[in-house]
This record gives sequence, structure tokens and C-alpha cells, in this order.
Amino acid sequence: MTLNRLLLQVASVNKIRCRSAFTAVKPDHNNPNWLRVGLAFGTSAFLWGLLLKQHSTDLHEYKVRNGLE
Repeated sequence: MTLNRLLLQVASVNKIRCRSAFTAVKPDHNNPNWLRVGLAFGTSAFLWGLLLKQHSTDLHEYKVRNGLE
């Protein structure tokens, strides 16, 4: 038996014996988890806010250092 064939057999046996935690519960697309959705969008908005604030600060510092302001 070749090594590849042996590894394929071992992999197929492992898939049968163990259940992945990531596929244990199928997502319900008709009833989303609104807390997680809100946290995802809120975190994204917060990070964009920080990014824009940092950009504004960096732009001001650049103008001051180069005598543009």
C-alpha cells in the first residue's frame, strides 16, 4: 500500500469518528443572532472611527512639520 493511500484511509476514519465543533450546529439564516450582528457592525464602525481620527492627527502633524499650516 502506498503512503498516500494509507493517509487517505486514516483521514477518512478520523472524519467518521470525530465531530467538528465548527459544524455541530447549522446556522439559522431565518433568525440571525442580532447581538453578534450588532457587535460586528459596532466594532467595525469603532475601528473605522479610530482609523479616521488617527489619519486626521497624522495629517495635521505632517502639515505642522513641513510648515504647511
